[in-house]
Amino acid sequence: MKRDLTKISLFTVFIGLFLSCNAVKRVPDGEYLLTENTILVDSVKIKDAGVYSQLAQKPNTSIPLIGVPLGLHIYNLADPHPDSTYQKWLHKNPKREERLIKLLSKKQVNQIDSSYVGLNKWLQKSGDAPAIINEQKIEKSMVRLKRWYASYGYFNDEVDYKIEPNKKKKKRAKVTYFVTKHKPYFVGDSIVEKISSPVVDSLFQLTKAKSFIVPGKQYAANDFVNERDRLTIQFRNSGLYHFEQEYVGFEADTVNTDHKANITYIIPDRKITKNDSTYTVPFQVHTINEVRIVTDYSYENRDEAFQDSISYKGYKLFSYGKMRFRPKAIADAVSITPGKIYKDIDRRLTYNQISDLRIFKYPNINYSEVATDSTGKLLNATILLNPRDRFTLGVDFDAYTSTIQQFGISFSGNMIFRNIFRGAEILEISGRGSLGSSKDAADRESKFFNISEFGGDVKLTFPRIIFPINTEKLIPKYMSPSTSLSFGASLQNNIGLDRQTISGIYNYRWKPSRILTYQLDFLNLQYVRNLNVENYYNVYKSSYNRLNEIAQGLNYDFNNPGTDPTLEIPEETEEFILDVLNQNIPADTETFDEVLSIAEREARLSENNLIFASNISLTRDTRENLNDNNFSRLRLKLESAGNLLSGISSLVGSQKNAAGNYRALGVVYSQYIKPEAEYIKHWDIDGKNIIAVRAFGGIAIPYGNSNSIPFTRSYFAGGANDNRGWKAYDLGPGSSGSILDFNDANFKLAFNAEYRFTILGDFKGGLFVDAGNIWNVLDNIEDDASVFNGIADLKEIAVATGIGLRYDFGFFVFRFDVGFKTHNPGKPIGERWFTDYSFRKAVYNIGINYPF
Repeated sequence: MKRDLTKISLFTVFIGLFLSCNAVKRVPDGEYLLTENTILVDSVKIKDAGVYSQLAQKPNTSIPLIGVPLGLHIYNLADPHPDSTYQKWLHKNPKREERLIKLLSKKQVNQIDSSYVGLNKWLQKSGDAPAIINEQKIEKSMVRLKRWYASYGYFNDEVDYKIEPNKKKKKRAKVTYFVTKHKPYFVGDSIVEKISSPVVDSLFQLTKAKSFIVPGKQYAANDFVNERDRLTIQFRNSGLYHFEQEYVGFEADTVNTDHKANITYIIPDRKITKNDSTYTVPFQVHTINEVRIVTDYSYENRDEAFQDSISYKGYKLFSYGKMRFRPKAIADAVSITPGKIYKDIDRRLTYNQISDLRIFKYPNINYSEVATDSTGKLLNATILLNPRDRFTLGVDFDAYTSTIQQFGISFSGNMIFRNIFRGAEILEISGRGSLGSSKDAADRESKFFNISEFGGDVKLTFPRIIFPINTEKLIPKYMSPSTSLSFGASLQNNIGLDRQTISGIYNYRWKPSRILTYQLDFLNLQYVRNLNVENYYNVYKSSYNRLNEIAQGLNYDFNNPGTDPTLEIPEETEEFILDVLNQNIPADTETFDEVLSIAEREARLSENNLIFASNISLTRDTRENLNDNNFSRLRLKLESAGNLLSGISSLVGSQKNAAGNYRALGVVYSQYIKPEAEYIKHWDIDGKNIIAVRAFGGIAIPYGNSNSIPFTRSYFAGGANDNRGWKAYDLGPGSSGSILDFNDANFKLAFNAEYRFTILGDFKGGLFVDAGNIWNVLDNIEDDASVFNGIADLKEIAVATGIGLRYDFGFFVFRFDVGFKTHNPGKPIGERWFTDYSFRKAVYNIGINYPF
């Protein structure tokens, strides 16, 4: 391990030294490459990223830890005069051009010139030009710094700078900025209001106490920006259709005020320009007169006459062809209401609600004043809807290899039917399948494609809550409520235990706000049936190998004793387990307990499962869009299973089986409670560097009719999106050492931190630390190494560190990560840290998009 660390360190240092020696290759004599910016505020060095963002010139971006400006070196590889260099080389030898033309052709020789020029231009474009210290940019930075601190009330601040050449490395220098803030200004004790329109003044007085501008508070420009936004939002949501942000102005008097800024609000009347004349009128509250909705608008039919129309609760719906929508389905997605005052928020809510229907493209919403209204207070709203294609078909195909399958192909298809019942419903039908070749399949004499899996799903979504009781007061239409009903089934052949799965979900979804979403699975039903339980020990090899070792140690009378006696699958394995558990074979307590544990795991993983659950989840996501890298996401989920069936079984007096469990449909149903919490936070440092963290915790507690959790509801650790130092299912539980083929448990903690940086253009890098593990708790597992017994067992958290390389294609990110086992709880105490820290024992992960 020490040799590996030494090699990695020496390689890194060598590359760093090799590249750094040529960093100033393109820096002219008498000038300097900027290596560092330092800002001293009142003689104290600061690290505030917001302040440093004001600087107009920054050093070339370097790879973290290594400190190598890779982009700069790529730029330096380029020939600044490629055409003349090539021509000089070509004509250096009088006969060189002639020989090349004979060997190739005149056209190809010219093409070499073009290719050489193109290559060097690509290197310059892809690389990072040297950041040569520029005094004009320094002056610009000083102006920005002065403005920055003035925005916080330091109106008399002073800024200076100093260029400090590096005495040891030629053509390199750093720039130090010196900021002296002096005494700040504060908001004056009295604030004056000059508001021309009476209705604006009345609305202002209603929320005056919520102002961001507070007497005695240190002056801050952001407070005035926030106050302008606050008032604009309030006024436009109170009926002032013509009010714009620029109407809100401020005057700050700082003359002879003893460092106080006396503030005056200035909000004039509405300005109207007609032809060459301009005049002002007081603002007034507008009311919605009509809401007109065109349900099948397109640019091509804009001049056509409407063929159909319907009036519904004040809404007027028009169609160029036959009306395809029930009016209620459309009206329920529109928050703009006839007879109510104009509110800007209603337009935004309508945009969101119509988009959530997934029936129309992004809508166009316009307001216009009613020409016949003498008061000038009425507005008509027009909503133009452009329907999506009523039917959509999608297909996908993939080929792959894995440790189980030497070759496999998968295919899937889906059909979407929109507005299926004329009420904006969506019907989704999808199918999937795979064929593969595996030498490990149960039927070893089968054809090349000897394993398969097929499945299908049907999902119907309604744009409203379907419940016996009216829920509109609890979940109003602005929350974009929906109800979905889905069914699915899948069938495996020669894969594992040949599992059949049937599932059904009745789900509600609503959004109280832009960032908050609730989902309620009123019913989540899953039935799992294993058709080939005899194949268990062919699949779970680690359990079989250990069982075989125990049998050999007890000198078991094998059916086929040879030089290497083994248990035959499935008859002899089951016979041996029964002989040990029935004490037909003498075995000590430790051996008996281990065989019992193997038998219990076999029973759990091969038994049929019936999960009759309900769950609710809350998601709070502040992300604005896909390009927003400064956000947080909180997800809370609570699932409960088996309570309804347990109550019914008890009420009707159902008989329990020999183990004391109730059955439903001939299957012992699961009963448990499962809370989960996940938090993700991203910080965008400077547009090129991002810090991302994640924390997850979940536990599934069996009770009543169950003493363990179904495999499909258990937790596992490891893999490309979890702890990247271990493969999926290869970590834990606890300190057990990952002795099973598929390690799972019912309690999980996971923590991840990642520093993402730009290497060159769309090539990104990542440094990460992953930590976590799984344990058994409050179930039927008694192995102390696998069980979480208290806080002290947190020392069994596994830690992986690593580095990743990513390429951003825009619509997805291809990811390659290398994870090193840094702390391995499966090792004896004292041997856990860095004992597996090598490339030979590293785990190489390939993934699409970021892990979190």
